Amino acid sequence: MIPRYFDIHSHIQSPQFFADKEALFNRMEEEGVSALVVGVDRKSSESAIKEAKNKEWLYATVGLHPNDVFKEEFDEEHFRLLARNRKVVAIGECGLDNFRTTNKESRIKQKKVFEQHIQLALDFDLPLMLHCRSTAGTTDAYDEMLQVLNSYFLIHNSKLRGNVHFFTGPLSIAKKFLDIGFTLSFTGVLTFARDYDETVRYAPLASIMSETDCPFAAPIPYRGKRNEPTYVNEVVKRIAEIRGENFEIVRAALVSNALRFFNISTLQTKNILKIPD
Repeated sequence: MIPRYFDIHSHIQSPQFFADKEALFNRMEEEGVSALVVGVDRKSSESAIKEAKNKEWLYATVGLHPNDVFKEEFDEEHFRLLARNRKVVAIGECGLDNFRTTNKESRIKQKKVFEQHIQLALDFDLPLMLHCRSTAGTTDAYDEMLQVLNSYFLIHNSKLRGNVHFFTGPLSIAKKFLDIGFTLSFTGVLTFARDYDETVRYAPLASIMSETDCPFAAPIPYRGKRNEPTYVNEVVKRIAEIRGENFEIVRAALVSNALRFFNISTLQTKNILKIPD
């Protein structure tokens, strides 16, 4: 048996969860919600591993968010040490953000750090957890990211893999990521916006995953509140509705996708969550 839900992108090591974390963990365990705790800088990556070590059904990613490359230098050797931890299942969150970063010099730095993450992922044979946000009204960051990724594909081909978290691009961009074998994950935004329905319907079910990006972007009916991993069920419901497919089939597929993509043992998860057969 596998977890009932899998939130592949959460930030439960954030201060917003300090006051009631154990209560949150109890809800997650009761509802069968497994999750990835995503690092955005050195400190949060270390915290992500710490949280994952304490709960067998939590896993970690380590990386430097593109908006944080100006706050701290990417310490490649330290991140290599972190990536060796058995609970680390992906490199990131990393990528390009042209929405907040406007000048050319800053974007060059983002690209350099992104390429360092790619090499780290290749060296440890781990997938990338990608952040990509374009200038308003454009697809510039997505275009640049695909250009960088394709340059690595010429050398490393199928060894390079990743997930585009909180995907907000048009279908034309989604197709390009799907064509290189990357996956797309969607948040609670699906519950109150219709901009991405076409992409959700088009993408093969095996190429989709569910996330909350908590504490941000809470889905309906929790809009305006702190988001949390247990709310990922609303994302799964909406994906099934958009695709016009059976909820249980979609739910099971999304969990299976996460376990396969991040190379997580289903037997270990079954034993910890104590979900009945």
